[in-house]
Amino acid sequence: MKPNRLLALLSITTWVAQASDPHIDSWITSRSGAYARIYTNAAAQTARQSVTTWNNGSQTQSLPAYSGVQEIDSSADWVYLRTTGLGFHIMGPWSVGFPNLPANQHVYYRFPRNPSLPSSGSSKTLTGNGTIGFFVDGVAMFDSRDAHYWNGTTDDVGGTGDWNREAYVNEGATFDPAYAHQENTGTYHYHANPVALRYLLGDHVEFNTSTQTYSESTNPVTAHSPILGWVSDGFPIYGPYAYANATNPASGLKRMVSGYHIRNGEQGTDNLTSVGRKALPAWATRLYGSGGTTTGPDVSTTYPLGRYMEDNAYLGDLGFKQGQDFDLDEYNGRYCVTPEFPQGTYAYFVSIAADGTPVFPYNIGRAFYGAVTAGRVTTVSETVTTNFLGGPDSSVTLTNPVLTNSSVTLVWSAVEGGTYQVDSTTDLKHWTTQTTGVTPTGNEAETTTALSDLAKFFRVSQTALASYDSVTNSSSNSGGGGGGPGGGGNPTLSSVTPTSGNRGTQVTLTMGLGAMAPPAAVHPTSATLGTIAGTSVSRSGSNVTATFNIPSTATPGAVTVSVVFPGPPGMGDVTFSLTNGFTIK
Repeated sequence: MKPNRLLALLSITTWVAQASDPHIDSWITSRSGAYARIYTNAAAQTARQSVTTWNNGSQTQSLPAYSGVQEIDSSADWVYLRTTGLGFHIMGPWSVGFPNLPANQHVYYRFPRNPSLPSSGSSKTLTGNGTIGFFVDGVAMFDSRDAHYWNGTTDDVGGTGDWNREAYVNEGATFDPAYAHQENTGTYHYHANPVALRYLLGDHVEFNTSTQTYSESTNPVTAHSPILGWVSDGFPIYGPYAYANATNPASGLKRMVSGYHIRNGEQGTDNLTSVGRKALPAWATRLYGSGGTTTGPDVSTTYPLGRYMEDNAYLGDLGFKQGQDFDLDEYNGRYCVTPEFPQGTYAYFVSIAADGTPVFPYNIGRAFYGAVTAGRVTTVSETVTTNFLGGPDSSVTLTNPVLTNSSVTLVWSAVEGGTYQVDSTTDLKHWTTQTTGVTPTGNEAETTTALSDLAKFFRVSQTALASYDSVTNSSSNSGGGGGGPGGGGNPTLSSVTPTSGNRGTQVTLTMGLGAMAPPAAVHPTSATLGTIAGTSVSRSGSNVTATFNIPSTATPGAVTVSVVFPGPPGMGDVTFSLTNGFTIK
């Protein structure tokens, strides 16, 4: 008797292979198909009752949003990140009275693949309020400040000055167990030690399932920390553990020691408790250019030592040497070799004490080491390769089927909120629906079915997708199945260029697919301009080009432009269109 044969025919073409570049392949993408969740309070955390929608009157998540990284695009010079900004871990709870909740931020952000230093003679760029980079789970990185400063009378005022309040010291009570919180627009972010992300990446962090809290492992460090994120100058930020010798990977591992010390009279620092906040530290004078004469409030119970960033001195200004007495420069990084950059790179490192407590300057210093060229974008003006599409655009990936006696268990990657169908055949021509209405648990779905034939093939397709809050904009997509690769709503072309042409001429149109584009490896089968069929139809990244011969007898006026893609098996083709997108003159 011949052995049974199993084959799963996937419903969506697999992704374009990611390039071997940590700027592209360090992002966490495996959990993009799961909804973001929060604990609204401590009781909900204790009961393990997380929610996928919430509303506090200011930040509203009325539909579920997929968590974290949803798309990675790249060109020779840039990497483009699309993210909801919501963590893969369950976020919250936050302290009683803390007014803010997270919300989908609909971020599209680009980073340079070839970071550079400021031009000769240029000063370093100070970090600003808000996002200064992104961690590889798609969560925003903020700097060490809480956006309040001493104005000569009070520090309960927003803005930036010479004495800037520290976020960890002043706002730490509002952080959730992951050491993160959100401001009044709902941007979930880390100021210090992204401990939940580090746990997810296996970076020497333990998680207590009873208390739902994280802690630094007490076991010996056995691996170099992974890349945790990318700063807006294009340089990576790693966890706290790296090679003892910056340029020798055989030198063993150690926790990176910050180059800063509190100004308490030790390590050659002045004692602010005794002399008062009469002068800025040397690093701040260099960056702020104020001459170090600005006076802050005297140290007291109201304004304790450590309240301000400037309460810390850089040891390199006090006769100590980097690489000998401490590891990290005033920007909280160093030039070194790493597993991802064996030839060397500048890199930032998370700063913690031996017990895992965050220490100044936490993630990066008060200024960027490199030239800042990253930032949010709304459109892409160059041709890009789509390296990853996640969430509702995820491909279906089947694990090895498990055969037990006369049944087979199929397990595949899935999207939360999706519904799936399994079909079977013995000849690859005539298909029979085997199972319908399969719903996933998180990112995975499975079904077990009888196997009565000696040779049977299976295919899996998504048949519906529940309503969700799209990463691409602030409007919500409505699901329900059959709505195209993005789920929810009819797929549309984002642009058509040119927008008009004369009768009796030939025009070549470039049609943008927008955020709901199929995976990059899926190519269009046809394009039409009204009733005119296109020729030479091709795709490059998120753009489709086609040539149209407009008859001299064509009727003048606006016509619909359409591009057709093959859809998942059993679901028909998918048409992207733009009504009245082109005018025949």
